[in-house]
Amino acid sequence: MTNSSIRTVTRKVIGKVFASLAIGGLITIQALPSSADEIVARMSVHWGPTHHSAIHAKMFVDEVNKRADGRLRIEFFPAGQLFGIREQLGALTSGAIEIGGIVPIVSFPPVNKNYNVAAYPGLFESYEQQRDFFMNTNAGREIWNDITGKSNTTLLMFDPVGPVMTFSAARELDSVEAMRGLKARALIRSERPLWEALGANTVSLPTREVYTALQTGMIDTINSPPGSIRSYSWWEYLQYGQLPYQYFSDAYLMANADWFNGLPEDLQQLLLDVGREVGMVSTATIMNTGEETLAQFEERGGVVTVLDGDAKAEFDVLIAEEVLPGMAELIDASVLKAAQAYVTQQ
Repeated sequence: MTNSSIRTVTRKVIGKVFASLAIGGLITIQALPSSADEIVARMSVHWGPTHHSAIHAKMFVDEVNKRADGRLRIEFFPAGQLFGIREQLGALTSGAIEIGGIVPIVSFPPVNKNYNVAAYPGLFESYEQQRDFFMNTNAGREIWNDITGKSNTTLLMFDPVGPVMTFSAARELDSVEAMRGLKARALIRSERPLWEALGANTVSLPTREVYTALQTGMIDTINSPPGSIRSYSWWEYLQYGQLPYQYFSDAYLMANADWFNGLPEDLQQLLLDVGREVGMVSTATIMNTGEETLAQFEERGGVVTVLDGDAKAEFDVLIAEEVLPGMAELIDASVLKAAQAYVTQQ
């Protein structure tokens, strides 16, 4: 075969290959959903990827994206990539994000101080009881509607961060005297009555600054759900924990209400359905997550003290005489009375 014949054959083969690729490409393009029809939403959470709440937030995202069949896609930004714990609600209200992970005891009291009742020591006995108060009683619902109305938000899912207890790097927390004079981190205003009663040197810090503060000795004590000391590696410095739990710290996945209401009704329902399903899983596993974390904490050499007997009685007196009056100043008397009456009736 001459060189001219070889070139002719080669051109024909290459032409067939390009034609085949072009046809295949057209078929592939036609099979893809139109990106113009896809709604994209951003979810911001401050939790690190290994945190209980972040794990279930990501589960929510994955399930929505799977069921939405190309019509809705949520982009997930954990670990404060977009906004920190104190910034989430403002970002959600402004529409800077469509969905956010909200820790309400941090974000809600500046909107309505009466949400502080959620952190009133020993008041609620479970997440379910606390949620029922806010969702199904007149006093609680008034608080809830006021907050969601002012913040322009819609609840998608319960995603609790865990029951709160005290941890320290300083010493075993086995008495009131042992807790005096600690260098404590305060994230929320409702923590301050306890630290003031104990004469603590209190520093206000967002979550992202706690590790460095423990590392440098700026603080030596925090109130935290057990899962957080693991996911943020705070247990590298914290060595002592104190039970019983003080209150049940909830968290929510919430949507900007304008964005949510602008969605087709079936996508709204999809978000609510997935939120209900995954939220049940998150709630059902949160207490076990805390207990597992405490077991791991002890395996690392940590000491967990359960107050009882005289030590518990002494602590109860401190709470009743010095802490609760300070907490009561943060809550309208009528709301506290309504919450106490509700719990008594349960």
